[in-house]
Amino acid sequence: MKIYVEVIAHFDIDGEIIPMKIRTEDEWFEVDRVRDVRPAASLKSGGAGIRYTCTVEGRPTYLFLEETKWFIELVE
Repeated sequence: MKIYVEVIAHFDIDGEIIPMKIRTEDEWFEVDRVRDVRPAASLKSGGAGIRYTCTVEGRPTYLFLEETKWFIELVE
């Protein structure tokens, strides 16, 4: 199951997209760190796009940019 989220991101001068905050329902969460960025498929919820391996408030999280939508998948 995909959990679609709102994302506030920084677009740097080289065109890289760096997620800064994620909103699920009515709550915002800080992205502490982006550890990896690569094209990948979501094995749990289906779909593919750019996968950001992040730490969000201390929890490992996969954040996907699928065309123009963002969704999350918790890392177990």
